[in-house]
Formats: sequence, structure tokens, C-alpha cells
Amino acid sequence: MAPPPALSLTRLMLRDFRSWPDLKVPFQARIVLVAGPNGAGKTNLLEAISLLGPGRGLRGARTAELGRQQGGAPLPWAAAGRFCDTTGTEFDIGTGTPDGGPPERRIFRLEGSPIRTQADLAERVAAVWLTPQMDRLFQDGAGDRRRFLDRLVWALEPHHAREVAAYDNAMAQRNRLLAQERREGLRPDPAWLAGLEDAMACHGVAAAASRRGLVGRLNATLSGGVTGAFPAARLGLQCPVAAALAESPALAVEDRLRADWAAARGRDAAAGATLSGPHRADLLFTHAPKDLPAALCSTGEQKALLVAVVLAHATLIAGARGFAPLLLLDEVAAHLDAPRREALFEALVGLPAQAFLTGTDAAVFAPLRGVAQAFRAAPGQLVADTDFPVP
Repeated sequence: MAPPPALSLTRLMLRDFRSWPDLKVPFQARIVLVAGPNGAGKTNLLEAISLLGPGRGLRGARTAELGRQQGGAPLPWAAAGRFCDTTGTEFDIGTGTPDGGPPERRIFRLEGSPIRTQADLAERVAAVWLTPQMDRLFQDGAGDRRRFLDRLVWALEPHHAREVAAYDNAMAQRNRLLAQERREGLRPDPAWLAGLEDAMACHGVAAAASRRGLVGRLNATLSGGVTGAFPAARLGLQCPVAAALAESPALAVEDRLRADWAAARGRDAAAGATLSGPHRADLLFTHAPKDLPAALCSTGEQKALLVAVVLAHATLIAGARGFAPLLLLDEVAAHLDAPRREALFEALVGLPAQAFLTGTDAAVFAPLRGVAQAFRAAPGQLVADTDFPVP
């Protein structure tokens, strides 16, 4: 049996979060199962855990949407988790709306003290998830696949969150200035635009380099046979900036971006958006054994490819950082046949990662008896499943 995970969530507290009025639950195992009917709050539970790390969680929801509804309005909400790190030291992370504050504002606390930026969370915790909505990852737009890639990168390089946020902020300011010129005829200060484009170039090249590095390391891990019964994926990064970094020094790529954006101000002003840059990158998936693009694979093969990537990522991060990310696997058994379900369970047992799995049928998880801690969910309630004795 694998050693205990280097990072684990040992307790979760929710108050007026989504469908959960009040919840305090301890977690005592590396694999945690939550079974129950649709509408019981299983996905909400995983979403709360995902919000204890950087980003907007597994649904990408706005803060004002997260509070439990009462009288047609969201209540103030809170989610808090106690974690145990690589040294066995416990620490608490909390997030939610501030007391008396607007429902659209969200704050974070580490050990009771305010956190300056979400990037600071990435230094302490990481989470990766699979949800039924991600079954459309191969048919949806590039933005969804890019956000999936960025979550994987954050777990390896916590500073990546700062680079992406800084790039997006500078780009948003540039877009506003160009839009103002288009609407009101007010010509923005060229030096101001140049300063924003300089920030975009610096942070954008750093983000593209991190994405490129993660894709390369993941491909090496995937080719090493760590996915077991799951078909290995081959990943590709469709990004001119990342491609340029393969042939030129970073500073030269930054210079080229600055020149390109300066020359494209008129075009971008007319379009109302910055039309080129690392924010338009796309993550490509190929079924390696078949040499077939994932978009052309069956639904079951696509789910198997996503599982393979997540398993390889957990292995990679555990080796690189000393702890694997939390794995949040919502309805993961859907579209997996019985042999692949058993292969997934076997892989999770062998990984040095804590995994949270949900499903409507507890019997599907029977192979994990004696290994996993299990709960049964009902609206507003989470009770221990006595069919799965705590290991």
C-alpha cells in the first residue's frame, strides 16, 4: 500500500455554501467516496474543496453565485479546510464572503490572517479535477482547454498564477484604452500603451514558457507507462509564443511581441480585443496508441485520456514538489467500463495523493472497501457509510 499523501485535507467546514447550510466533516483516508442521488450536493462538496486553492473552482462560478439562496438572494458563505503538509504540520485555509461585505467579493485567510494574493495559496495547496462537464473539453473552445492546462501548471509552478493574472490585467487595461479611442476618439498616451504591452510581453512569455515546460514534462511522464490500463495521451501546445521560445531566447520573443502589439493597435481597437498573444493558446490531445485526435475518439476513450493525464500529472507533481495535488473526481466512473474502473481504483491506491470521488451508486466503489472512507449524501446531510469501514 502507498504511503500517506504528503498533502491531505483532514477536515472541511461549510456554512451556507450552495446547498449546504452547515457542515463539519473529518477526512481520515487517502481515498474519500461520496455517494448519493442527483441533487444531494456531491458536486457542491467538491467545488468547496476546489475553492480552497487558487482560481474560481471547478465550476468557474462567480462569488455571488456560491451562497445558499434564501428569499431569492444569496447568503454570506464560508468554506474552510484543515490541511496536513509534507512535514505533518497542520494549517487552515478559509475563503468566503466578508462579514457585512458585498456578495460578489471573496476573501481568503491562511491561519486566520488575510492572504495577499491567490498565488500565495498555490504555494501551499493544489487541486486538479475531472467533472462530467469536462467530457466536452475536446469539443469546447480553446479557453476551456487552456484553463485546464493552467491548473495543471499551477500545481508545478505556483508563480504561474501570478504571471497569468498579471498578463490578463495588463491586457484588459490595453483593451479598455483602445476601446476608449474607438468610442470617444480619445487617443491614449502611446507611452502608457507601450508600458502595458511591455508588461504583457514579460508576463505572457513567462506564462507560455511554463505551459510549454509542463506539456513537455507531462508527455515524458505519460510515455513512461504510468497510466496502466488507460491509453497514454500525447499533448501538444498550439501557441506561437511557445513555439518561438523553442528557437529564440525569451528576451527576443518579448521584443517581437511588443513590436507586434504596437503595430496591431488599430486592428485590435477595431476588433475590441487583443487578437494575438499567449491568451489564445490551445492544448491539443492525441490518443497516442491510435495516433488519433481526441476529438475523434469515443466518449469512453476521451474520458480515459483525461484520467490518464490526471494520473500522470499527480505522479509528476509528487516527484517534483514532494506532494501530489488533491484529486477531485466527480462522477468519474461514468463512461468507464468495469475493467477501467477497477484500473482507476488500483491506480488511486498506488498514488501518493488524496482523492475524492463521487457517484450515484455506492456499489460501483465496492473494490475500495477497506481502503476508502465513504459517506452517503442527502440534501444538507453527509453521513458515514457503514458498508465501508474506515481504514
